[in-house]
Amino acid sequence: MEPAKAIRIAQVLLTISCAEFFGPAIRDTGVSHLLNPAWVGHARVHLAWLLGFMVCSGVCNLYFIWRKRTPKVPDLKLSCVWQGCNIVGFWIAVVFAGAYEGAMIDPLYHMHIFGIEENTFAFSVLTAILVAAIALVYSASKHEAQAV
Repeated sequence: MEPAKAIRIAQVLLTISCAEFFGPAIRDTGVSHLLNPAWVGHARVHLAWLLGFMVCSGVCNLYFIWRKRTPKVPDLKLSCVWQGCNIVGFWIAVVFAGAYEGAMIDPLYHMHIFGIEENTFAFSVLTAILVAAIALVYSASKHEAQAV
């Protein structure tokens, strides 16, 4: 694939996968999480901090994905690593949920999509999109290195 095309497709995919930063801020600010009266105040402060960090990370990612800069690949690599850290953090929370009595869903607030818990479904899709973007950035990076 032509590097310019790979870069453009990677930009689009990374923009879509930025939903990992904004989705939780939209979904978790209501009574299911941030405004849940059953949660202790200190836990809510930590969640507000996390959500604020995630929104700021999303905005920064969009900046690096779309700013005008040549070569473009280093910005896209940064976005891939940044998004990867967030996605891996989610999967670590999933893997270790049993260790801290965590639950992936609260039946009052969450749903299933195609029989899969909504967070697992959404983050699986976002992970696949990110992996595709990483492959395209890697491909463009190899081409860029050969041109030097």
